[in-house]
Amino acid sequence: MLQEIERITAAMDASDYSYELLVIDDKSTDDTLQVLQAALSSYPHMRLMPFRTNGGSGTARRIGTREAFGRIVVWTDADMTYPNERIPEFVRYLEENLGVDQVVGARTTEEGTHKFLRVPAKWVIRKVAERLSSTKIPDLNSGLRAFRRDVSLPYLRLLPPGFSCVTTITMSFLSNQHPVDYLPIDYAKRAGRSKFHFVKDAYRYILQVLRMVMYFNPIKVLMPIALTLLGLSFVKGVIDVIRYNFGITTNAVLLFISGLLIFTLALLADLIVRSRGET
Repeated sequence: MLQEIERITAAMDASDYSYELLVIDDKSTDDTLQVLQAALSSYPHMRLMPFRTNGGSGTARRIGTREAFGRIVVWTDADMTYPNERIPEFVRYLEENLGVDQVVGARTTEEGTHKFLRVPAKWVIRKVAERLSSTKIPDLNSGLRAFRRDVSLPYLRLLPPGFSCVTTITMSFLSNQHPVDYLPIDYAKRAGRSKFHFVKDAYRYILQVLRMVMYFNPIKVLMPIALTLLGLSFVKGVIDVIRYNFGITTNAVLLFISGLLIFTLALLADLIVRSRGET
């Protein structure tokens, strides 16, 4: 932890930026809080925020972003995995590219646990997100990112408490037409034990992608399903007419009714999204 704080502090001190280093202790069960409290006097830019209960990564990032003083907020992990010495570069990118609202560190390698399972699972989830957002996404759940705080404020309430918060902030920006750019970064082996659970967190990631698209653009999720069912009902109906002498089977009717219901639901959901105004 202190090694990471030293690395970030050295990089920021060497830059021309004023900054605060907001460190959130999410009710750690070891001596992390005591170590941080003892180090406060050595790092004048560090602000320590200890939680009384464990709220999860998303809760920490949501509260930290809301409490931050800066115009640009940087999210990162303190486990030596991300190249945090490049944080000034991310801030500079947003300053030099005023049309970009978020810049994400796109990892070029995968060093996590269960690598043989994580890589294909993340690829599938990322492709689903790209399909639903109609945007190329090099890294959907990178922990290193910088964004404009004022742009993020309306979406903080959408952040889930767990690891999928990083997916949520990406999809929130993309779904609401806020430009997101990516910078390639190296990704090191984690210092310490990961709290990532493959099956549970992978399920949460894909669920959160669908939830975000449904929140901002539900017709992209529901309309393909509706049109597929209506198409199948038409094909099945034609086959039934030929096969059963103009008779229609129950399966064809159920396919048509299901497709029609989802089609109607897609239109209603889209109407609700467009009528609720800015969020």
